[in-house]
Amino acid sequence: MMEITYKTDYLPSVQEVIELYDDAGLRRPTGDPARIERMYNNSDLVITAWHGEELVGVSRSITDYSWSLYLADLAVKKAYQKSGIGRELLKHTQQAVSDENIILLLAAPAAINYYPKTGMEKVENGFIIHRKR
Repeated sequence: MMEITYKTDYLPSVQEVIELYDDAGLRRPTGDPARIERMYNNSDLVITAWHGEELVGVSRSITDYSWSLYLADLAVKKAYQKSGIGRELLKHTQQAVSDENIILLLAAPAAINYYPKTGMEKVENGFIIHRKR
């Protein structure tokens, strides 16, 4: 059984994040390192999963810690998927905020069937303005 360490007090390097997103197949602007850096520097809560020195998972959120949390990213490297890391990252995210918070996210099409398995409920009352770039 592999030992995974979870951290909330450490931001991974931009290159580590890019490698994780590319490996996990998460569509993010990995060709724009400055944008990835801004995404992380402006997030309220980042929880990382490590296998030794290797970044294998991340949960990145924007929250007010009292009413709502938007889970912007939940990614796990392919070789580590289906080992419980995503669920554990979600659990750590929930523990970082009070029970007063709602947790919401926009699921990537490939992950639509994953989130109900974590106890999340699909909602139909949302709206979106898509980004232009």
